[in-house]
Amino acid sequence: MQNEALAQGAVIQPGKGANWLLRLTRTVITIFGLMVFFPSLNPGRISELININASLFTTATSYATITNTMAYPLRRGMVEPWNFYILMAGAAVVLLGILACAAGACMSLGNNRMKHRGLWLPVIGALVVLAGLGAIYYAYTLLETAAAANAQAMKRLLPMLPGGLFIFGAGAALILVLSLATRLALPRRREEKMEMEEKFRLLLMFLPVLLLTFIFCYLPIYGWRFAFFDYKIGDTLSAENFTGLKWFTYLFENAATRSDLVRVLRNTLIMSGLGIATSWLPIAFAVMLAEIRSSKFQRVVQTLTTIPNFISWVLVYAIAFAIFSTDGFINSFLRNVLGVTGANTDYLASADWTWVKMLLWGTWKGLGWSAIVYIAGIAGIDQQLYEAAKVDGANRFHCIWHITIPGLIPTYMVMLLMSIAGMLSNGMEQYLVFENAINKDVIEVLDLYVYNIGIKSGLIPLSTVVGIFKSLIGVTLLFGANGISKLVRGESII
Repeated sequence: MQNEALAQGAVIQPGKGANWLLRLTRTVITIFGLMVFFPSLNPGRISELININASLFTTATSYATITNTMAYPLRRGMVEPWNFYILMAGAAVVLLGILACAAGACMSLGNNRMKHRGLWLPVIGALVVLAGLGAIYYAYTLLETAAAANAQAMKRLLPMLPGGLFIFGAGAALILVLSLATRLALPRRREEKMEMEEKFRLLLMFLPVLLLTFIFCYLPIYGWRFAFFDYKIGDTLSAENFTGLKWFTYLFENAATRSDLVRVLRNTLIMSGLGIATSWLPIAFAVMLAEIRSSKFQRVVQTLTTIPNFISWVLVYAIAFAIFSTDGFINSFLRNVLGVTGANTDYLASADWTWVKMLLWGTWKGLGWSAIVYIAGIAGIDQQLYEAAKVDGANRFHCIWHITIPGLIPTYMVMLLMSIAGMLSNGMEQYLVFENAINKDVIEVLDLYVYNIGIKSGLIPLSTVVGIFKSLIGVTLLFGANGISKLVRGESII
C-alpha cells in the first residue's frame, strides 16, 4: 500500500538536516555562478598584462582581450599562441562545470528521486571545474617557463598566479563535498518517477529572465565604484586615484556642468512629459483595431503598425534623411514638381520643433507595439458585458465608453506608473542619430549626455555620478507615483 501511495504521486520529504544541506548547496552554487562575472575573481588572469577588467567569461570567449597587450612577445616568439588557447579552453571548461552545477541545483527542487539524480551533476560539475582550473594552471606554468628564459621575456610577460584560481578551487571542492553529503543525507526511498512541483517549474521558466535582469540591470551597479576614483580608460582602481566624493561635489559646484545638467534635464523632462501626455494614443489605437469588423484588414493594419518597432533608429534616420534632407523627397518634389525655387531646407538640421518631431518619430515607431498590451486587455474583457449592454440599448460608442475603456484603465495605470518612474530614462538611440551641432542644445537628453561625457569625453567618473543620481531619482519617482496611485485609487503595483 505504501508503494502504491507513492506511485499515485506522494512525495518523500527529506529531513531537516537534508533540507538545510540542500539550501546551503544551492546557495554556494549560486554564489559560485555569480563569481564568473567579477573580474577581480578571474582565475584566468595569469599575467599582469591581461586586462584587469576581464572576467572568467571574457577569458573563455575573447582571445583578443587576453592578448591585446602581448603583441610584441607573440611576434618575437617569447610565448606561443597555443598557450593562450589552453587558457581559454580551461576557462571554458570551468564555465561548463559551473553550468552543470547550476543544472543540478535546479533539479534539486524536484522530488526525492530527482534530487538524487540531480545531485550527481554538481559532483560532476565540480570535478570538471577542477579539471578546467588545472588547465589554467598548466597555461600559467607555460607562461612562467617562457618568462624565465631571459630578463626581457620576464618584463614582457609578467606571469602571476591569480588568487581567483584558489578561490574557484575552494568553491569547487566545497560544492563537491556538500553535494555528496546532501545525497547521503536524503532518504533512501524514492518515488517511481522524477517530478517537480508546479511552483518550482514556473520559477525555473522565469529563471532565464531573472538572470538576464540581474546581469544587465543589477550587475552594472558594481560599476558605481568608478564614481569615487579619478579613473581614465585603461587605469586600475587603487588608493592612489581614490578621490571620495570629489566628482559628486564637482557636478554641482562647476557652473558649466551645472548649466549642462539643467539643460539636459529640461530636454529629458519635456520629451518624457510629451510622451506621458500622449500615452492614451495606444489605447485609442487598440480600441480602433478592436472595432474593425474585417479580421483580415485588422491583422494587416496591426502588422504594418507593429513592424516599425523592429526597425533600428539608424534605419529610421536613413528614412528621415531620404525624405527631409536638402536633397530629400520633399525638397525635390517642391523644386521639380511645384517649381519652387530655393527649396533646399534641411529639416533635420533645424532646431525648430525638435521636441515635437522626436515625439512624432517615437509615436510612429512604437504606437503599434504599445497597443499590443491593450489589445490583449480588450480580448480579456468578459463578452457577456457587451451582450448585456446591447440588450439594454447601448450602441457601440456606449460599449466603448462604459465597458472597454474602464476595463483598460487598470492596465493603463500600471503602464503610466512605469512611464513616470522612467521619466529620466527615455533612451539615447533616437536622440543620438538625430543629434547634430545645430539641435544639440534641445535634443540632448540625460542618457545621451551621460554617453557624451563618458564615452566621447572620457569623463567616466562624472558620467557615473550622473547615472547614479538618475537611478536614485527614478526609484524615488516610482515609489512616489505608486504612493499617489494607492492614495487616489486604493491600488498599487509594488
